[in-house]
Amino acid sequence: MNVNAQTIVIVAVTIFMGWFAIGMIYNLRRGDRILKWMQDGLPLIGQRTTFRWLGTSVAEMGIAKARRPFQRMDVLLVLKPRDVFWMTIIALFQGRDDVVIFRAALSTAPLLDLELADPKTWSGREALSKATKRGWEGTDYHGLRLMAPKGLLNLAQQTLDQLASPMQSLASQYVRLSLRKSAPNLEIHLPFPNPQETDARTYFQSLSNFGRAIGERN
Repeated sequence: MNVNAQTIVIVAVTIFMGWFAIGMIYNLRRGDRILKWMQDGLPLIGQRTTFRWLGTSVAEMGIAKARRPFQRMDVLLVLKPRDVFWMTIIALFQGRDDVVIFRAALSTAPLLDLELADPKTWSGREALSKATKRGWEGTDYHGLRLMAPKGLLNLAQQTLDQLASPMQSLASQYVRLSLRKSAPNLEIHLPFPNPQETDARTYFQSLSNFGRAIGERN
């Protein structure tokens, strides 16, 4: 290997390792900031029983015995894969962004299955694609795409209309909202909350109110 080739390899490896380190540190710090913010509000849902980082892009918390209206809840922080250059580029084109996911079993199950998602987002497109393969019907709903089993689309719209107030109290923007009659009954994908502007206790109280409102619609 000549000197020029060696130089190119060294520069490439340095850039790769530097990108990896910066991306990893950024994700871990960003995730840690949200986790610390959650500490004030999460006890309203229940006591955390498990926690783990899955690589540098996903943090997972489990609440095995959640307070009503929940029975169990998993909370996931899913960050863009910033530690590998080409995965960062792919994520950019896929419309991926940092999201918090709440996946819960409810004390009272929803009346029907439905899928509400943003088709411009990666997880939204994936959810809508699966619903389409099941033969579900769809319609536009306030800038998002709503899908439900055949014959239940109008009921799905009515359900979301009734849930509008608790939904807006929790977040102004949704990536995905999934209701299922079987557990997990509720899955919500939201952009990361801003700890500077959002009170954690208010946020998690709104999440609890939303879960309770779903049960009240039965």
